[in-house]
Amino acid sequence: MSDTAATDPPRRATVLTVPTLAAYTTVVMALLARTFLVPSESYDYQLFLGPWYRHIAGHGGFHALADTGFSDYNVPYLYLLAALTHVPLPPLAGIKWMSVLFDLLLAYFTFRIVSVLRPTSSWAAIGSAAVVLFLPTVVTNGAWLAQCDAIYVAFLAGGIHHVLRRRPWWACAFFGIALAFKLQAVFLFPFLLVLVLVRRVPWRCLLAVPAAYLALDVPALALGADPGWLLTVYTRQADEYHSLTLFAPTVYQFVSVPGDTEAVSHAGVLVAGALVSLLTGLAVWSLRRGRPGVPNAGPAARGLTDTRILLLATCSAIVVPFLLPSMHERYFYSAEVLTVVTAFRLPRQLWYAPVLVQLASFGSYLKCNSAALNPYLSMPAHGALMLLALIAVLRATVHEFRHGAGTPNVPGQAAPGTDPGTSPGRSTAEPARA
Repeated sequence: MSDTAATDPPRRATVLTVPTLAAYTTVVMALLARTFLVPSESYDYQLFLGPWYRHIAGHGGFHALADTGFSDYNVPYLYLLAALTHVPLPPLAGIKWMSVLFDLLLAYFTFRIVSVLRPTSSWAAIGSAAVVLFLPTVVTNGAWLAQCDAIYVAFLAGGIHHVLRRRPWWACAFFGIALAFKLQAVFLFPFLLVLVLVRRVPWRCLLAVPAAYLALDVPALALGADPGWLLTVYTRQADEYHSLTLFAPTVYQFVSVPGDTEAVSHAGVLVAGALVSLLTGLAVWSLRRGRPGVPNAGPAARGLTDTRILLLATCSAIVVPFLLPSMHERYFYSAEVLTVVTAFRLPRQLWYAPVLVQLASFGSYLKCNSAALNPYLSMPAHGALMLLALIAVLRATVHEFRHGAGTPNVPGQAAPGTDPGTSPGRSTAEPARA
């Protein structure tokens, strides 16, 4: 044996650990489950997505985006449709598998968030990602309905992950990308406002939101798209529907208005804005006031633990669409994902919250899209289930603000008054959460 060979370090054998094998198996099973749904054509595909794809394919692919008047979506999603016209896949399969890829990205960011919240348990992170991948609404949203809600929610989840990792610029950029894909990203903006008001996110970082949004418009502008049309796409969307609810499990399932509903709708927006502003103000006041016996966390984000960040995001994702009129059945998508994450963070308090949200949302999916099951489903019942979930999350949030650890988390560093051997943000006086 040569001297060189004798001094070479031994090669590490590649070991496939049990958690890694479980993760790969989960992904494969999730993809297989979706293959059975891909061949079916949904109403939205027949009426919107299919015609948009054919228009783009018939007008030169990306060059068709010089005039985006054929669609009511913002251009980032249209870029993806244009890219699909150059892929050797049938339109239906291409559109659905594109959404499924973002299901995987959403599961990845779920894994990363729970890894931050429970760093000592790889199984908790893998389990949360697996649950999200197999949620009935997540499975059917893309693979059955050909919808793309996984895209903007994946970026919202990425933004929350960057908030937890104290990367405010990246967090705001991800929120901006989410907003560029769908207006429903604004459901989490009250949460972002709280972060800014308690100085967890500096004001200047908010510049990343419009910067990311506008940067995604640049390719369309370069192709000749009308800037005014691009900047007002969401204004036109807001004027498109006038019903108080479109199969969404919201408070308007309990409101019956004969005749024109426009006045009630406008009043509902004002009331929702007032209530969300009130809750936002209460959260900021609670975080900024000094609590007796709690060590001073300094002027920045006093008492804003990882658990509180997660609960605030979850509250925002449920409260805002629940109170607003003209919501669709798919608009609780971010709430469906975040309640799973909160259940893994606070299993004793909120294990049932994702169950309630799923029953409400998936029942609404079936009520809207299944003629066979429609007569057997009750939208007021689904609204009641969502209300119960909202109450449960608000109750857990109030309890956490009143009795939880009162010092902020710093990644890789134990917070004052905590045991370094426990997960971040958990006080030694706080009972361990399974």
